[in-house]
Amino acid sequence: MKVRIGDLTKIRTGKLDANAASMDGQYPFFTCSKEPLRISTYSYDCECVLVAGNGDLNVKYYNGKFDAYQRTYIIENNNVEKLYLPYLYYFLETYIEELRKQAIGGVIKYIKICNLSDAVIELPSIAKQKKIVKILKSSKKCLDMRNTQMAVLDGLIKARFVEMFGDLNINDKGWREISLFDACNKLKRYPTFCNMEYLAQGVRVIRISNILMDGHMDVDDENYVFVYDGANIDFPDTVIELQDIVMAVRGDGSAAKRIGIIQEEKLVGANISPNLIRIQAKREIIEPVWLFYYLTSEVGQKRLDAYVNKTAKKNIAAKDIAKIVTPVPDLNKQKQYVDFANQVDKSK
Repeated sequence: MKVRIGDLTKIRTGKLDANAASMDGQYPFFTCSKEPLRISTYSYDCECVLVAGNGDLNVKYYNGKFDAYQRTYIIENNNVEKLYLPYLYYFLETYIEELRKQAIGGVIKYIKICNLSDAVIELPSIAKQKKIVKILKSSKKCLDMRNTQMAVLDGLIKARFVEMFGDLNINDKGWREISLFDACNKLKRYPTFCNMEYLAQGVRVIRISNILMDGHMDVDDENYVFVYDGANIDFPDTVIELQDIVMAVRGDGSAAKRIGIIQEEKLVGANISPNLIRIQAKREIIEPVWLFYYLTSEVGQKRLDAYVNKTAKKNIAAKDIAKIVTPVPDLNKQKQYVDFANQVDKSK
């Protein structure tokens, strides 16, 4: 049975401004951020699903006293005989992608109450809803535990980096320093693709969205580029090789932040989007994996950020990236670190 969410629930919004939060407040204060703030008073005491109505959008489940921002939707159950509210929460966690597509507005996208009330949910029996929720809760618990383990392993890699190479802010171990221009064979952007659309056949193109926040690459995103005149784009110099580093050079929140290293055979031979720069290390001087960890380290990010244009469309120029100075430890020591990082990656 399929039912409109609006026929099963009561939907309203919070009333407060975001600045109503209090650091030492006793109650959760739900805004559009993923993590709730705190507040000293409460306006609601109920079981509900909360949907952030603007920004990136997200879904939460809560049962108890709380308050809410004026763009946060509060969804309460009006029909406990047909709907188990945690089931609605898990449904909306998936449906959030559809809500993002429906969002309207300029700089900050938002959804209307009808986007929620008109959504249609598949509704099995209450018993089956509870069974589904139990399975999903168990799965989520396992995933959360694995994510915690992954974060610990990431921390181990970073700690080992500092242990082996010291404080690179001051280069307290006295490694020689060279510019990326001198440390790399290739450090360049490539032309903008003209008249392009993504199709199921053509030349594979690595884009910013293919770079995950932990530096790994999304190899399952099957997007290709094709030009209208029927000829595939052919820039031989852009063909990606193993151990190449790709870095976002434009995009608010992405420029010099999204950095990946090519370690998957599936990506060999791809082209890259003009929003990325290709960095190919001189292996007789510097290990690509070591350089990747340096660029993503606190020191590397600080040096890159100094060159990021702080306008609305943040970007960093290839000529400025070439100026970045990198310490160059003994190559054998770099290789020891790379072996360690690879072993940790296998554990991950």
